[in-house]
Amino acid sequence: MTSETRRKRHWKHRQANGPLFGLLAALLLLMGACVAGEPGEDDSGADTVETVMVGDIEVRTDGLSAGDEAYRTDEITFELAANEGIEYKYRLELDQTMVYSWESSGAVRTEMHSEADGQAEGTAEYFDVIESGSAAHGTFAAPFPGIHGWYWLNLNEEEPITLTLRSAGFYSYAMEFRSDSRRRFEPAAVGLPD
Repeated sequence: MTSETRRKRHWKHRQANGPLFGLLAALLLLMGACVAGEPGEDDSGADTVETVMVGDIEVRTDGLSAGDEAYRTDEITFELAANEGIEYKYRLELDQTMVYSWESSGAVRTEMHSEADGQAEGTAEYFDVIESGSAAHGTFAAPFPGIHGWYWLNLNEEEPITLTLRSAGFYSYAMEFRSDSRRRFEPAAVGLPD
């Protein structure tokens, strides 16, 4: 089976599970945006949070970040040969967020990093480095516009592994970088017609 056939088959699977994964991701984004405490108070108890009145309800102005664009979902599985590395990154604007989860069938070295718009090629800001692991899950908010994602290196010097990444967020596209190629993907937008 060719990698293109696997990609098409995986795309159909991704479309079938997209709404369920998208709902879960939206709930996680919402839960992550909620702040504990009473309206109008920060965690220290000081009355510093701005609020507005909507009818007779006091509404906080922090904690929720509504946007004009639909969020996107992505699920992709990579096959990494022995000692092979790959990068996969999403285009995010300032303060845009994503939820992610990746798992591999073997140990990988990973770096979560970003390249800001206008920076010299090869310049990156690092947010996480795992010397040897097989999974990670979390959220990410872009501190600047650019491409944001991971580098994974198969630590097994003899056997190939598979790695699956699932994400949902407010990215516009994804890029795959291998030593010999570069490909752009358009993850599915949730709630928009195909």
